Amino acid sequence: MKKFPLILLALALTGACAKFNNSELKNPGDDTGAQKAAALLAVTDTVTLYSNGYVYPKDQSNGYGSISSSGLGAWTDSSGFTRVFFNALSTGSITVKLRVKAPGGANTLRIRLDSSGTATNVVVNQTNSYVTLNAGTFNITTTGYHCLEIKAATKNGTYLPDIQSAVITSSIGLKYNRSQYRGAPATHLSYPVPPNTAVAWFYNEIYVPAGADPLYAYYMTNGFWDGYFGIQVNSPTERRVLFSIWSNYNTNDPNEIPADYAVTLVKKGANVTHNAFGNEGSGGQSYLKFPWITGNTYKLLVHAEASGTHTIFTGYFYAPETGSWKLIAQWDKSKTNGQLLGGLYSFVENYSDNGNNFFKARYGNQWVCTTAGTWIELTKASFTTTANETSHQRYDLGAGLENNFFYMFSGGFRQVGNSVGQTYDRTATGTPPAINFNQLPNN
Repeated sequence: MKKFPLILLALALTGACAKFNNSELKNPGDDTGAQKAAALLAVTDTVTLYSNGYVYPKDQSNGYGSISSSGLGAWTDSSGFTRVFFNALSTGSITVKLRVKAPGGANTLRIRLDSSGTATNVVVNQTNSYVTLNAGTFNITTTGYHCLEIKAATKNGTYLPDIQSAVITSSIGLKYNRSQYRGAPATHLSYPVPPNTAVAWFYNEIYVPAGADPLYAYYMTNGFWDGYFGIQVNSPTERRVLFSIWSNYNTNDPNEIPADYAVTLVKKGANVTHNAFGNEGSGGQSYLKFPWITGNTYKLLVHAEASGTHTIFTGYFYAPETGSWKLIAQWDKSKTNGQLLGGLYSFVENYSDNGNNFFKARYGNQWVCTTAGTWIELTKASFTTTANETSHQRYDLGAGLENNFFYMFSGGFRQVGNSVGQTYDRTATGTPPAINFNQLPNN
């Protein structure tokens, strides 16, 4: 893939086109000027299945195949298929080849653009080594994400061909993932707080729209310097409300945390599980199994109270299904110097590799309350993401405002976003949450 900025590429192309005069363009006997220009403009991109391909109906299930660092393999069920995604910067034709091998016997593959239209058959003869085979020319009529869908047209033997990559030659400009990450990128909304504000409470609301709750989604709602609090999709039958606090000891192994750096459980609500966590820093984790649903608005509240050189953090969850606040847990974190809440933010995270799913959540009505009992409404949010041109080349992400809620989305290869680095303003409601802190539950 070209590494030059798009504007430099455009200038180079302009110069290349300028080399051909009218007589060259009209000469019918030789390679025309247009053909010469096209040859100069064409770029060949190797779009690997490892970073850009996904198996349907489900990876690693029922012989549909599985994608690893070497590409698609273990494909035995011809009803399964694979889609390879790329982002087109302009319109025009693309010529596609496949890097394949068929140690299990000769088979025929069928290739379509965007799962519709004319298909091309690719005969893959038996071979133990990867070969590059022509897979047809397709016309891209819109910019943004597209996919090449690969199915089995015939099946001989047990295994269908292994597929390493799609090799695409075009002059339209392609972007695609060149990183090791198959999951959707994380996105974040940060909520600025007036300087020198002693924040004791952080309140936020969340709802997830219908169809945006795939497996392995973490919609973190109340994030702060010392921890995070939100809702997850953990399995087809289990969802959680998760509240975690990091230790200030720098390790990914909770067993290495010295006693004086411990994050200690003070109390927890009924049916709440608590344990240590690692692999992303370490600390204490608590969660409630709760079947939250799309379309409902949930409320989350975090409290911080200084206790000498420690801070006590408490998380509460409100569900419209129950109509009351629920204590998740209270944690004692050492080595904080009594630090209260700061660095307030939310995120959308895909914590597995199903980056072909669509993740979206809406966050609204953010407020903080000071140690003096003053409520302050937070009406600004700035958007950032882990996606970037160096380490995770994904473009299907974005943020904005809907119904006076901030929203974020990522994954699914549906829409190319352009809101990275932007700050959004929602309309102030002027009405703080009606919460009696003294009546919040203790268990």
